[in-house]
Amino acid sequence: MRVSRAQAAANRENVITAASRLFREHGFDGIGLIDLMKSAGLTQGAFYKQFKSKDDLAALAVGRAMEGTAERWATAAKTEPENPIAALTDLYLSPGHRDDVGAGCPIVALGADAARGSESVRAALEAGIRERLDVLTAHMASDPDARRKAVAMGATMVGALLLARAVNDEALSDEVLTVAREELRRSIGAS
Repeated sequence: MRVSRAQAAANRENVITAASRLFREHGFDGIGLIDLMKSAGLTQGAFYKQFKSKDDLAALAVGRAMEGTAERWATAAKTEPENPIAALTDLYLSPGHRDDVGAGCPIVALGADAARGSESVRAALEAGIRERLDVLTAHMASDPDARRKAVAMGATMVGALLLARAVNDEALSDEVLTVAREELRRSIGAS
């Protein structure tokens, strides 16, 4: 049965969205095409009509994940317009973000995979990293060291979330998030 162009486009978007979540949950190699396509309600055969390769899909999925991050950051910053850095720190270093891997930060979930991945996957992640650093910098624009502090803040946030997700002990995980959040707010002046 032939699929309309509109339906094909919708199917492609569904696959990218599903891959964005599943790659963050399982890694690029932790989910096969059959299961990925099944989660989007399609067969494996449809994959090759939509994408050149799994790497092609991975780059698109990383881009989609970073778009979702940008939306969540914009919403959080609006909740505390007088102190958006505090709002972003609280959002990022929260137990909810730690626990929602499939909708969480793709830098933490896919960074190690991307470092070993294709140039297109690394480029998609790099674009997202640059955008997040630009957002942090913009929110500290009055500080002459804004870019330097934004890079330190971004690296600390990613590292803290990674550590919080990596341990079994929930108390230790919570401690990592809390201490990192408090220290960032103190050092950036976002108390």
